[in-house]
Amino acid sequence: MMKAKQTAFFCKECGYESAKWMGQCPGCRQWNTFVEEPTAGSFATTKSGGAKKQGLEASKPLRLEEISTDEEDRSSTGLHELDRVLGGGLVTGSLILVGGDPGIGKSTLLLQVCRNLAVSGKKVLYVSGEESARQVKMRADRLGGFSGELLLLSETNLEKIDNTITKEMPQVVVIDSIQTMYREDISSAPGSVSQVRECTNTLMQIAKGRSITIFLVGHVTKEGVVAGPRVLEHMVDTVLYFEGDRSAMYRILRAVKNRFGATNEMGVFEMVQSGLKEVANPSAYLLEGRSLDSSGTVTACLMEGTRPIMLEVQALVCRTSFGLPRRTSAGIDGNRVNLLIAVLEKRMGMALSSCDAYVNVTGGIKISEPALDLAVVMAIAGSFRDRVIDAHTVIFGEVGLAGEIRGVSMVQQRINEAARLGFTCCILPKISAKDIKIPEGMKCIPVATVKEAAGLIERMNGRE
Repeated sequence: MMKAKQTAFFCKECGYESAKWMGQCPGCRQWNTFVEEPTAGSFATTKSGGAKKQGLEASKPLRLEEISTDEEDRSSTGLHELDRVLGGGLVTGSLILVGGDPGIGKSTLLLQVCRNLAVSGKKVLYVSGEESARQVKMRADRLGGFSGELLLLSETNLEKIDNTITKEMPQVVVIDSIQTMYREDISSAPGSVSQVRECTNTLMQIAKGRSITIFLVGHVTKEGVVAGPRVLEHMVDTVLYFEGDRSAMYRILRAVKNRFGATNEMGVFEMVQSGLKEVANPSAYLLEGRSLDSSGTVTACLMEGTRPIMLEVQALVCRTSFGLPRRTSAGIDGNRVNLLIAVLEKRMGMALSSCDAYVNVTGGIKISEPALDLAVVMAIAGSFRDRVIDAHTVIFGEVGLAGEIRGVSMVQQRINEAARLGFTCCILPKISAKDIKIPEGMKCIPVATVKEAAGLIERMNGRE
């Protein structure tokens, strides 16, 4: 009888499994990403010697009405911005994955969380597979004084880590990083698809079975996603991404998956000498140093979860020296910018096909909300006509292909935030201007089409 094959081929990008090697992955369409790894069945055979376990009791199902719906037990991390992204704090027994570019501040953030939790009386275990205990201590000294029950362990063998957790029984564990962990019963190298998958599965069982909150630090690929199989993000409860340029001072923390809260919240941090500092008022920081009398610059108001964010949108339009004009954008999808330029050409008759166009969202924040459309259109039109838009005006609204301006959500919160920061005028969609309370000293100008909005630029400059 033919022996079952003990290996299979896995995609390094998405974790797709195949019995044979393929040049292109059917799951993520990437080329040359398949590697040969031992299968999960071979791990069980190696560990148990091929014998079947006897006497396993079947799990007892519960009626829906028997299940308690009490509020989950949450504890604060000591960082309000992180608590906001997590949905109110740490949930006991949750598994949290933190990803980001190298040097962005993942380890620094989690070490600060460990310090805060230890000071509050919780027992914390910090496991480092990339640094020695001495190196972690040096970084801890730079962040400030540590007290309480904070234990350090420099280890990559998951069996030894499991034994330490069983002996010490901490309430919170940090694994830095999951790509350095390995199990001895798996022959592949640390960081491989099999090792990452099986190590995460073991840590998930520890978190759920012993009610221990576990943080996992994950490396990212050049595309910006967590390295390893895609199943890694499905196994954990929460996936957090740290964004921002390492050379810049600001860091953005977003949740792309959260079983215990919303996924549209954002936390803002500032990198200083003593670690990461929370930014309680991101709008003031993002607008700091903006130009007040330059064409092509406008202020927009966006919503990140329940928080309104004010930021500056810059556009630069100039005659091209080549046959094909350049379209460059930072902080916003380039295809969206091309779409808005096409709307201006068709509905406004602007000859942008012979011009280079550059659009930038300041602060290093990546924006996907459609409410940024109107601000981008106004910035491009202002730069093309060399007209200055009043610096005390805030703009938001979605633009359609017919040149219409569509409504957005949470208009009242946006207007209140603009008034709080000293803005005196707001250009918003006409359909969203109904049933809103205008703050004292604020003037709201509703517009229905792109043509109306562009006409306001000339009116601001006394051209009409």
